[in-house]
Amino acid sequence: AGVKDDTFGVLDLAEYTKNRPWWRKIFAPSSGSSAEKYNVATQLVIGGLTGWCTGFIFQKVGKLAATAVGGGFFLLQIANHTGYIKVDWNLVQRDMDKAKQQLKFHSSGNKMPPEVKSRVDEAIIFLKKNVILTGGFAGGFLLGMAS
Repeated sequence: AGVKDDTFGVLDLAEYTKNRPWWRKIFAPSSGSSAEKYNVATQLVIGGLTGWCTGFIFQKVGKLAATAVGGGFFLLQIANHTGYIKVDWNLVQRDMDKAKQQLKFHSSGNKMPPEVKSRVDEAIIFLKKNVILTGGFAGGFLLGMAS
C-alpha cells in the first residue's frame, strides 16, 4: 500500500520544438496572434506605445553613435595631420579592393540561405496576422524618431 510509482514520461524537447515558430517557443503555446486576443484600439495603443519608445531610444542611440564615430574620425584626422599616426594608403586601397571583390562575389548569387528564408517567412506570417499591431508600431516608431 505504501509503494510509490516512480516512473516518469520522457518528453523530447528537440522534437517538440522542431516544427514550432520561434515566437511560440518564447511566448508559450497558448499565445496566438494579438488579433485573437485584443480589440483594434488596444492593438493600436500597444503597437503605438512600443513603437514610440523604440523610435525614441533608437534616435538617442543613433545620435550618440554618430557623435562617437564622427568624433573618432575627427581625432584620427588630427592625429594624422600632426604626425602621431601614419596611414599606409596603399594598404587601405588594397583592402578596399578585396572588400569590393567579396561584395561582388556574394551579391552575384542573390539566393538567401534556407535558414534566413525560413525566418523571413515566419516574420511575414507574423506581420500578416498582426497587421494592426504592426501598423501601430510603425506609426509610433516614426513619431518616436521625430520627437
